[in-house]
Amino acid sequence: MAEHRAIPEGYMTVGEIAKKMGVTVRTLQYYDKEGLLSPSAESEGGRRLYTDKDLVTLHQIVSLKSLGFSLEDIRKYMVSLETPSDVASVLTKQADDIREKIEQLSIALSEIEQLKEEVLQMQTVNFKKYADIIVNLQMKNDSYYLIKHFDDDTLDHIRSQFDKASGMDFMDRFNRLTDEIIELQKKGVPPESEKCQQAVRKYWDLIMEFADGDLSMIPKLMEIGSIDTASVPRESRQKTVNDYLSPAFEIYFSKLEKNPFGEVEQ
Repeated sequence: MAEHRAIPEGYMTVGEIAKKMGVTVRTLQYYDKEGLLSPSAESEGGRRLYTDKDLVTLHQIVSLKSLGFSLEDIRKYMVSLETPSDVASVLTKQADDIREKIEQLSIALSEIEQLKEEVLQMQTVNFKKYADIIVNLQMKNDSYYLIKHFDDDTLDHIRSQFDKASGMDFMDRFNRLTDEIIELQKKGVPPESEKCQQAVRKYWDLIMEFADGDLSMIPKLMEIGSIDTASVPRESRQKTVNDYLSPAFEIYFSKLEKNPFGEVEQ
């Protein structure tokens, strides 16, 4: 009886190969079930038997898994790993996938750190504002920090006024105009100049688009726009724009002989 159950020369039991590779018997059973590595033979007593070639295959599986490959990827690649160039090609693709994941994680980490700063500056816990900040961070909206200063009515207006696509379009136009205004400021272009007045007109048009023509929102926007945030580098751009455009707006409205800011205050 024992003679019939002897392990043939050149074969290993599932326990032996598991011990050699530092994996569990259950893992080998799972790989067999998934079609990754099946026993090369079976003893007369029904024991699963593996060869040195199976050991090499198992080593490939363990190595690829440690590099982050999924079992599905391993199943696909194992067939073609016959030459060094085959292996190098597979590793190149995996390296590209890892770089992409690192980039995504870096972006997520940056967003978490930025959200944490905003949370600490807010006086109360407000998950709706947190969600708005996250959405704006994902939209690459550099003005996300202003959200903590908006009241609920203003935020409700923004949510109803813009979806993700229109919001991104608006911020793209706003940021391009901001860049244009900062360039004028750097060059020392006077507020009464035609170039500056054109920029003021575009800026006012964007404000009215943002408010959807509702002048009652102007005081809130003025209050938020006047917040001195220059101590934080990423927020100093807006203060530069505010300081530069303030006298330019006075000239702009004097020419119109109509000051909507004054009308609202009345």
